[in-house]
Amino acid sequence: MTAPGARFAALVARDLRLALRHGADTLGAVLFFLLAGSLFPLALGPSPELLRRMAPGIVWVCALLAALLPLDRLFGAELEDGALDQLMLCGLPAPAIALAKMAAHWVTTGLPLLLAAAPLALMLGMRIAVLPVLLAGLGLGTLVLSLIGGMTAAIVLGARRGGVLLPLLVLPLATPALIFGAAAVDAVQAGLDWRPDLLLLAAFLAGGLPLCPLAAGAGLRAAVE
Repeated sequence: MTAPGARFAALVARDLRLALRHGADTLGAVLFFLLAGSLFPLALGPSPELLRRMAPGIVWVCALLAALLPLDRLFGAELEDGALDQLMLCGLPAPAIALAKMAAHWVTTGLPLLLAAAPLALMLGMRIAVLPVLLAGLGLGTLVLSLIGGMTAAIVLGARRGGVLLPLLVLPLATPALIFGAAAVDAVQAGLDWRPDLLLLAAFLAGGLPLCPLAAGAGLRAAVE
């Protein structure tokens, strides 16, 4: 009999293979992130100081919105073709299935956004010395976004106009991550201590790691039943 850890890894690998076959979703999220960020200099003007001051918020808001794009397909496509019913019979509990799909979402969406954040930040005038804190915060923040997004996608699964409800539920829940992540970079640029903001962001991740899969698992069971 296959061990639960091996089943979990196989489920993550399966979702990664599916994401490679539908690479347009990942490419679309990264392009949206870069294009949305590049519009702010056009709207705010060419002032380097203004762009540098607003760069943390711009990067975080664009990352949050870009992470929302693939969420409606996270569980919806498999509910429609019946694959979700088969996944629920694979021997893993529903929260573990949800966590595996959240992990795959982060690898295919959060990680590419993290890699694209550095060139966007430099384009907005952010100093190279600030980039490690920005990327550390985004690494934690994109994990939080995958957890919250996966939980919300499972909760609205099967609901009418679930695609409309999804951003309305995700955005308020993700606001603390946005505040802490941007505040850490602001603190670095102002010469203040940035560690408390990242610690709060890490605490937010630590709270979401057990709770979000549990809530998502309940949503999956309700949708299948």
